[in-house]
Amino acid sequence: MEIKIGTPEILKFLNILSWIIFIGLCIEAGMYLFNGIYTMTINSYNARFLNLLDLYNFSPSHYIQEMILMSIVAVLKAIMFYLIVKMLHEKKLNVTQPFTAEMGRFIFYMAYLAFGIGLFSYWASKFNNWLTTNGVKLPALETLNLEGASVWIFMGVILFVIGQVFKRGIEIQSEIDLTI
Repeated sequence: MEIKIGTPEILKFLNILSWIIFIGLCIEAGMYLFNGIYTMTINSYNARFLNLLDLYNFSPSHYIQEMILMSIVAVLKAIMFYLIVKMLHEKKLNVTQPFTAEMGRFIFYMAYLAFGIGLFSYWASKFNNWLTTNGVKLPALETLNLEGASVWIFMGVILFVIGQVFKRGIEIQSEIDLTI
């Protein structure tokens, strides 16, 4: 007995998986934003969220900066998966003719978002290292979901290169369409 899984089934699975990840990232981004605002306006003891009470006691402005960096990274990740969900839901991925202008824009958007996530994660990493050298006890970057800056930057560069290849493929495809 042979089980055949075709492209439509894989795309359906990826669509469902992307929705799950997108919803989780939206919840994460909302959680960071809500807790940061709640801590600064209502209850400063809430800074114990993610073990950032030491940072809040050291400097509320540095706490705000940390929460903003965490929120920006989470929002950029959510936007990335929103674009993936949108592309899969609207069925704009044409396997028979992948070199379309829309697909080229999609790849460039992914490259810019990945590069942005990498830059803000790197900024947060350097900021956390500076705070640690000043004696502030902080959780690990993995706990704050700020790890892997170099991986995100690498992914952004790779996607940018793939985007350039797609751009050339789109030019060739349009030339072929004009000849036919």
